[in-house]
Amino acid sequence: MGDRLSTTSSAEEQARSHASVRLGLLFGIGAYAIWGFFPLYFPLVEQATALEILSERFVFSLLFMVVVLTVTRSWSRLPPVLRHRRSMALLSAAAACIAGNWGVYIWAVNGGNVVEASFGYFINPLVLVLIGVVFLGERLRRLQWVAVGIAALAVVVLTWGLGRPPWIGLALAFSFAGYGTLKKLVGADPMASLTIETAVASPIALAYLVHLQLIGSLVLFHSSVPTSLLLMGTGVITAIPLVMFGAAANRIPLTSMGLLQYLTPIIQFVIGVAVLGETMPPVRWAGFAIVWAALVVFSYDGLRQGGRNRTARRAAAGGVDEVEAPV
Repeated sequence: MGDRLSTTSSAEEQARSHASVRLGLLFGIGAYAIWGFFPLYFPLVEQATALEILSERFVFSLLFMVVVLTVTRSWSRLPPVLRHRRSMALLSAAAACIAGNWGVYIWAVNGGNVVEASFGYFINPLVLVLIGVVFLGERLRRLQWVAVGIAALAVVVLTWGLGRPPWIGLALAFSFAGYGTLKKLVGADPMASLTIETAVASPIALAYLVHLQLIGSLVLFHSSVPTSLLLMGTGVITAIPLVMFGAAANRIPLTSMGLLQYLTPIIQFVIGVAVLGETMPPVRWAGFAIVWAALVVFSYDGLRQGGRNRTARRAAAGGVDEVEAPV
């Protein structure tokens, strides 16, 4: 009787785990898909400068998070982070990184450089592991070094083709990788850290918006109602995928998150070429083909290492299978 109850309980627990993984997978796909479609959103508010849009993203993201924390009664998540000076310093640096990332991205999209922006998010995983080596003392496996080397070749090819370094893509990759590294070092609750990041940057953003108002250059509330609503909506479309991302990261393995993250640059690339009509001369295709080859090598190595780790954990647990996302 006891064995039967134990088997039933184990089956129910496994079913709940699988349901949690599926939900996490949906959250992850949703977050990366929303980020992928951003190039269709920002041109709708191109009447405003990139700095104004950036400032409004911070201010309205903070307002949105205040509402979310109030509705979900989650204000208690903040004090544990606020009490630690190191966490606050790291989150302030993270806010600076994401401000740079958002600013460059908005400028790139509204300047017709969506394809180059997508390049930055394609190479972001490789830059992230490189930062881990340089700043965190991590060691790369042989195939990871191969992938980084191939990506460096792609940068050389694109530099030759563009007549300049692909600085938009590089700026986006390094700023977002820096942001991810700082968030990892903090290890704080996602909703708390997002609220604090936006709170750190919002006073500067609000001061800039007041400056624009005083000199008569503010677009918000001085343009059409749809434009003003879309500018206010930048906070919502910023916060929602970040919250979804946090929910996904808590439910599915990092190997699965690593594969899902390619959805964003793939969608951006397709939009840039097929929808916005950005030119793709042969040398640019060659550069992207090389970086895609690097990502194939990198992903293969990650999947192979993930399989080895799961095998080792199963052996240590006496053959009990762990739940893995169906990716």
